[in-house]
Parts: sequence; structure tokens; C-alpha cells
Amino acid sequence: MNSSFDGNVKAVLDRFISLGLLERWHDIYESALIVTIAFAVFWWLRRKAKCAATPIDSDGLKSDSNSEKVNVKDKDKDVNKTREPGEWTPQQFSYPSITPCPHRLEDVRPVPYRPFRWGEYHITMGIRSMPWNEWIELDEAYTAYHRVREYRIRTRGRDAVQVLGPQELDKGHVVSGGADAAKELLYELAEYLPRRYPAVFSTTRHASAAGCVPAIGGIPLSWEGLPPIKTIEVHSTGQKFDLSLLEGMQGVEMGEEAMRMAALLVQEDIALMIEGSDGKYYFQAGAICIPGFWRMRDKIGMPLDEIHVSGNVPQFKEKLQTSMERFFKRMPVDKPVIRNNYFFQVVKPPKSPETEEVRLDVEEETASEVDPEELGWSESTNGKEDEFTHGHGHGAKPAAWLAPSTLRLRTERQTLRRLPRTGAIVFGIRTYLFKIEELARESGVPGRLASAVRSWPEDVGVYKGRKMYREVLVRYLDECAEKDVESEVSKVEYPF
Repeated sequence: MNSSFDGNVKAVLDRFISLGLLERWHDIYESALIVTIAFAVFWWLRRKAKCAATPIDSDGLKSDSNSEKVNVKDKDKDVNKTREPGEWTPQQFSYPSITPCPHRLEDVRPVPYRPFRWGEYHITMGIRSMPWNEWIELDEAYTAYHRVREYRIRTRGRDAVQVLGPQELDKGHVVSGGADAAKELLYELAEYLPRRYPAVFSTTRHASAAGCVPAIGGIPLSWEGLPPIKTIEVHSTGQKFDLSLLEGMQGVEMGEEAMRMAALLVQEDIALMIEGSDGKYYFQAGAICIPGFWRMRDKIGMPLDEIHVSGNVPQFKEKLQTSMERFFKRMPVDKPVIRNNYFFQVVKPPKSPETEEVRLDVEEETASEVDPEELGWSESTNGKEDEFTHGHGHGAKPAAWLAPSTLRLRTERQTLRRLPRTGAIVFGIRTYLFKIEELARESGVPGRLASAVRSWPEDVGVYKGRKMYREVLVRYLDECAEKDVESEVSKVEYPF
């Protein structure tokens, strides 16, 4: 024991003796033991309370002041926690250590998300914590996705990449434009991607002695106190992007160039949501290259609630609106989240060499050549893109080629995180397509997927276009489930 502890024990014993509580000297030893145990219990309780107050990160590790985990300065937390709607104070933010992907991109298979379950269907936000290593997912399909995304940007223009300037709203309210948030997003990606995928990306940085470095709100657009990134090169595609070009641009022009670069660095679509002075979040910038089932022109500039209501999202007002708006308002910088959803779509069967037309304009690619799986726009499911009616997906007539071989599970991995300098919320949409015939060979999946489709309430079934494909899909899944001896055991599993 140390001297302080000995002194405390002696003081307690002297007090006991003066009160006549220790009649015999051998009681001193017993009492000292009791007091020692009492102090040990007191110390243990204090230690437990301290540990309980220590935040636990998504990997189950305790964070402390000496760790490399996420840290937002307390003064910044307090300022933005009590901010007025539409206002944001740029924050100092210490990022966690990002673990490098140990594999070549060519060896990374798409994550097999299976976001459907047995039994009753429930409408919820369905969010969970997102580990920072999982913010951006890249895989072996990177170059194929890039080809589609580049084609869509080239042929669809501002239907694929668009940034809005400041808007005046009803009752004198305003919302900021999306340009600064787009710029911040690009620099965030440029910092994150080489750390997570060092074999795919490399960067150069501004000289440390440079007089004027890219910044927002006086905070440099870089991580770990390093000079901001100047260029980022993608080895898989041979492209090199010069971020310093943005310094010579302003407003919407600058924002759209930033979003274009961002769109060609990743496999996912991105929407930037910005809070207006009315407290609502507005869709102010987007790189929406492979939406499949909706068009950015129908939603950009809308607040969160109108996006969902106009899109006929089932039971949005009754079950989602209040919790979603509260979540967006309170979302901190250091707690990103993730969710999954799923749809079904039809694709055209591959052309045989005998039926394929001979083309003379070989220099001009077509959508069916670049995107045979209809990743960018599902014409077989929704009809022609320019004739689409917002809020009415699955509007095409049932395709003559509808069969298990032309059905796809289209699942989205959606992420939400707040940018520290602008306060914008980044909504990432990473789309995966899985062939139904391949899914049906997975143990336990055909029965579980058939159960999920049957469980949809009527409004959910309409929203997901069940009428178009239900008969063909469910019959095929039931046949496969009968052959699947593992299906009963797999009911307890619910992998994403």
C-alpha cells in the first residue's frame, strides 16, 4: 500500500478506537482487513464506472485519448449540437486509422449482401453502425462499373452529375448550394481511397510551404495535418485527376467538376444533403450515374420528405418521416451508418452472334454494349429513361424474355456520414446485381427469398413491382428450395 492509503486506514482505525468500537487489540487486524476490502470495492466501482463511460467503437475496441480512433473536439461538438437550422461551424476532426486492403482489386469478390429474411416484413430505417474501413467498397468489377459510369456521364450530362446553387425557400428560408460540399467530398475520397486501396490509388500533395492551400472554413482539406492532395491517380483505369484545378473555379462549375471526379473514383452513386434554415435537408448535389430505377432530374432540389413522398415510398409518413428527420438533424460527424435494401429487375438476354446486327460506327458505343446488365438504367423493367414517370417504377410491360435467367436481385448498400467542414450529409448508394439463378444455388437462400417476397404488404409489393415478376420468380425459388436440404437449418441465418 502507498502512504496515502496507509494514512487513511490508520485514521479510520484511530476513530474506531476513540469511539470504543475496538475493545480488543486483535480487532485492529480484523478491522484493517475490512477497511482494506471496502477500499478495494470502492476502487473497483470507480474503475467500472470509468470504463462504462469510455466509448466503444464499431470494432468493439475501447477508445481513449491515446488511440487513433475518431475524435471530434469537444468545443466543435457543443457548437454544432446547439446550432440554428441551416448553420454549421466547420469542425476539426481526427480520422481513425484506415486498414489497407491486403488484396489486389482483381481478387476482391463483391460482398454477397442478402438483405432479406424469413417471416413478417417490417418497415424501418434499418440502420447500423458503419466501420470506417467500409465507407467505400471496391471490388473486381471496378473497371466494368467505371466504364458504365463514364458512359453515363458522357451521354446523360447533368442528369448524371449536377450541383445546385443556393436556393430561396418558402417563408423566407434559404438553403446553401452544394458546391463546397462537393469539393470537401472529393478531398475526403482522395485521402481515404489511397489509405484503403494503396495498390489502386496514388497521390501527390501540395508543397508544405505553399502559401495558400485548399481549405473550407479555415480548415485545410487534408487529414493528419498533411498538405492537401494535389493529384490522385487510378492505376486500374490509367486516369489522373488534378484537384488543384478546382482552385481556379467557383460555384456550380467548381462543384460539378468536383462531383465528376468523385464519380469516377468510386463504384457508388453519391447524393449530398444540406440543411436549410427551415430545418429540412435538401438534395443539393449528386453524382447519380447508375440509379436504375429513378432519375436525378425528378428529385434534385427537393427536401428529404418530398423525395420520399413523391417517390411513393410505402408508409413513409406513418413510420419513417419523424425518425428519419430527427436522425438527420442529430447526426454527428463521428458516427457514420449503413443500411441495405433490395429490388428485382429484368435484363435483356445476351445476343447470339447470329442475331447481332453488324454495325459500321464501331467508334460509337451503345448502352447495351457498355451496360448489358442494365446497371445504369433498367429499361426492361422501367421502360425508356426519358419517358419514365417519377414515382412509378416497374412501368414497362412484362418482357417477353422474362425468365429466371433474366432476373436479377438489385441490392443497394447505402451509407450516411456527415462532412466535418460543411456539415453536409453524404448519402452513398453502392449497387450490386446478382443473378437469381446463382443466388438460388446458395444454401438456404431460395426458401428465404421466396418467403420475403410473399411477406411484402400490398403497398410494398406495388413499390417493388412484384406483379411483374412474382409468378416466375417465386415458382422458381420454390422449386430450388425443395432441393435445398439446408433450407430449414438456414432459417436462423440472416447475413447481409
